[in-house]
Amino acid sequence: MADKYSKLGREIYAHIGGPNNVKSLYHCMTRLRIKIRDNSKVDLQGLKDIDGVLGVVDADTLEIVLGSGVNAKVAQDMVSQVGVKENEEFPINNYQGEKSEVQAKAAEVHAQHKAQLKQTWWRKALGHISAIFIPLIPAFIGAGLISGVAGILRNMLTAKMLPGSWNLGVTILSMIASALFAYLNIYVGINTAKEFGATPALGGIIGGVILLPGIAAPVTIPNILDGKPLAAGQGGIIGVLLAVWLLSYVEKWFHRHIPDSVDIIFTPFFTVLIMGLFTVFAIMPFAGWISNSLVGGINWVLDVGGPIAGFILGLFFLPMVMLGLHQILTPIHLSMIQKIGYTPLLPILAMAGAGQVGAAIALWVKCRKNKNLVRLIKGALPVGILGVGEPLIYGVTLPLGRPFITACVGGGIGGAVVAAFGHVGSIAIGPSGVALIPLIANNMWWAYCIGLLSAYAGGFIATYFWGVPKDAIKGEVENPTPEVAERRKAEEHADNLNMPSEKVELSFVAPVSGDLEKIDKVKDDVFSQKMLGDGFAVDPADGTVVAPVDGKIDMVMDTKHAITIKTAKGHLDVLMHLGLDTVELKGAPFEIEVKPGDTVKAGEKIGVMDLAAIKKAGKDPIVITIIANMDYVDHVSNVLDAPVKAGQVVYHAVTK
Repeated sequence: MADKYSKLGREIYAHIGGPNNVKSLYHCMTRLRIKIRDNSKVDLQGLKDIDGVLGVVDADTLEIVLGSGVNAKVAQDMVSQVGVKENEEFPINNYQGEKSEVQAKAAEVHAQHKAQLKQTWWRKALGHISAIFIPLIPAFIGAGLISGVAGILRNMLTAKMLPGSWNLGVTILSMIASALFAYLNIYVGINTAKEFGATPALGGIIGGVILLPGIAAPVTIPNILDGKPLAAGQGGIIGVLLAVWLLSYVEKWFHRHIPDSVDIIFTPFFTVLIMGLFTVFAIMPFAGWISNSLVGGINWVLDVGGPIAGFILGLFFLPMVMLGLHQILTPIHLSMIQKIGYTPLLPILAMAGAGQVGAAIALWVKCRKNKNLVRLIKGALPVGILGVGEPLIYGVTLPLGRPFITACVGGGIGGAVVAAFGHVGSIAIGPSGVALIPLIANNMWWAYCIGLLSAYAGGFIATYFWGVPKDAIKGEVENPTPEVAERRKAEEHADNLNMPSEKVELSFVAPVSGDLEKIDKVKDDVFSQKMLGDGFAVDPADGTVVAPVDGKIDMVMDTKHAITIKTAKGHLDVLMHLGLDTVELKGAPFEIEVKPGDTVKAGEKIGVMDLAAIKKAGKDPIVITIIANMDYVDHVSNVLDAPVKAGQVVYHAVTK
């Protein structure tokens, strides 16, 4: 059965210009609704002729009628092929996107660190949790700040600092903030369903079931664990996550076993019925016990451990972030907010970022001769103070080694101070640093601020006296980490590009034998409109690929369809793109014989492309050569349409 839906999805893609031509898609009762990027690439008659397509409506959104049941399964298969979810925007697999992705990866140690982490089952689970809650963070921040403002105004009313007429305004602000927190289970249920491939609305229903709507005294539902009445919201966020995760399996099972013609009716009916009952009688009691145990255990640790517990939490939070373990804390924070009105963990853990701020200031003071380091600190420090710590962590302290450790010590000191005061909590999750101050509960914002200052001071002192590498003071790091070396290489290259130099003329040769063409004749808007730069193209008659210019190989894409070269003179970035949309072939028709760092001469063989395989896959094998940084080019020569041989000079560029 699955093959039938996959085949239908592939045939639809083939007649609408492929996934690259899709902006987004979703299904309704009987049809697929697809937003198309370029309507000229859609073959309407071909779509109508596909076996299984009942009709096609050519409107603003392309509608393909498949019938009830079939449409949902085809839609799921089509989005799975691309790696997105229904109604999410499809990526565009052109070189421009790939180039920016590679540059970002090279610039950020964070991305490199994540790539080195082994993908264990628990890390995947934490990734799911992160994906569920990250879209809600703006709502947490917005509603939390409104709630914080309402709390401040309420205190001012109590202290007679405002007239009683302000009561209505405070009530309205509280109501607005409650629109998130009162129905948070439903929002989490919808996002959880999206993450695990279930119907979002069904996930929202299960999230709502945990709120026990319509159950009011004297009517009660017994808890199967202790016989006491279930409380509305029992199990909270943990219960929603568990219930909707199980729902995703139940719904998919029914989709596989219920006939297509009645799938739209019976699958949601049985799924909601079964999971609704299971949630009330099994998950709510079990998740409620887990939630109560977690909240009670954390409060006990903080009450008994006091400053020692705070120091340990503040000290080890950043290593948890490095391992991705911090994501599990989000549902714990929310469970505590639902139970006691605030989370005492967040203000303590926020001290870890404050320790980074103190360490960065110490580095700035002691390494002021290191211009590169100071420039990085200047850019990262303001957002670090506001609670966005990644630039400081991955750009400053972690690559240097010791400052990361001393910054963690500063975080531990701040955590100990906050824990010593007790009852310092946040009414919502979101930012840390200074931005968390309006969210602090119980008028304990002053204690949180003292904690921040303590973490700043602790990170500064520990780093100033014990955490500054001698080579960092000198302005250079001996035996740098690969991340530092890569960043330094990028900075040196940027500096070279900005150096004044005399004009240089560079000669380019044809990278393949075939017909030379002007760049504006390429059947791809990105290249023909010179969005990436100017250059030339060759329609190949032979698969042997040679270097178009003297230089050093900078990058070879994993899919082997694109290579970048830094010219030996003139500091130009040259892109070779082998075929159009050949990224989709995942490297199969290409054999590349060079790697990053290799030096090549114009006309030197660097690989082979299988022209027959590329054409069989329906792709254009044209080879494109462009200069990606035209800002450094004064002028280029004209391109004449003519047959050429690989290695023949066909193009000239003169630098500024």
